[in-house]
Amino acid sequence: MSADIEAPRPSPPAPWPHLAVLAAVAAWFWLYGRLPAISEALTALIPVERHSHTGEALAFFFYDVPKVLMLLALIVFAMGVVRSFFSPERTRALLAGRREGVGNVLAALLGVVTPFCSCSAVPLFIGLVSAGVPLGVTFSFLIAAPMVNEVALVMLFGLVGPGVALTYFSFGLAVAILAGWVIGRLHLEGWLQDWVRDIATGASAPEEAGGAPLSMVARYRLGLEALREIIGRVWLWILLGIAMGALIHGYVPEELMVRIMGADAWWSVPAAVALGIPMYTNAAGVIPIVEALLGKGAALGTVLAFMMSVIALSLPEMIILRQVLTLRLIAVFIGTVGSGILAVGFLFNLLF
Repeated sequence: MSADIEAPRPSPPAPWPHLAVLAAVAAWFWLYGRLPAISEALTALIPVERHSHTGEALAFFFYDVPKVLMLLALIVFAMGVVRSFFSPERTRALLAGRREGVGNVLAALLGVVTPFCSCSAVPLFIGLVSAGVPLGVTFSFLIAAPMVNEVALVMLFGLVGPGVALTYFSFGLAVAILAGWVIGRLHLEGWLQDWVRDIATGASAPEEAGGAPLSMVARYRLGLEALREIIGRVWLWILLGIAMGALIHGYVPEELMVRIMGADAWWSVPAAVALGIPMYTNAAGVIPIVEALLGKGAALGTVLAFMMSVIALSLPEMIILRQVLTLRLIAVFIGTVGSGILAVGFLFNLLF
């Protein structure tokens, strides 16, 4: 007499990997919320006057280095996990049939509600490019995230009124959408760095053995591999870029900017853009400078062009992007966005 023998049921996956990821994310948010206090504590350990040029530069450096690295780590890990669900064929299928420009509009609107400064937006830009999102769409996000966000709009509303704030919003969003669209139409994916292009084209996309879906543990491992690869390539350039931004933040005199932008002449707008590019701060940080410049009699369009260039074309951002983009693509990015900013500056000077 034979008895049927049931095949052993597979044991449910252990919850520990998921709990470990949740604990790591909770620790990330806990630490991120304490970065300002940590920055101040580290600055206090150094025998310098806190509100001196050196003290301001050190506080800026101690805050931005962990902030940018933590953002990069979180986003790259998350995008590595998300990318494991999408083969190149599946990604192309999702993007197929969409009208040109829709992705640029959506990316720019995402940037509006993402309160990142230029260097903080770079991690998500890297993650989007690595996940195979079209290059022009990612540039629309990279431009809009620092330049048109709720912080800038609320502060401009209180400083110069709703008319100027809404006009700035419209023009800033237009620059992000059109610049990303133009870059996308140029089809410059070949001007990405080789390692980014390989990821974006699926050269390192995960394979699912035998058609079986990957386990979440395997996807976590892919996220950690992406984290190790990308952080290993860009961390030094992040440090160098933020160090340069800290020096500029602490030592560039405000009086110099007032002298250049106080004259209501045609050359004041391009001069303000050229002056703003080496700077580095976020929208909240540049608004007090905008207020001071307007109080000194600087033209509104000139000041807003300076503001846009500071937060959308900062030199530290370019240094970090150099590990992702070739010099030719960086030049195209600066030229396209710079042209839009110049147009905004001249138009504001005519309108207001």
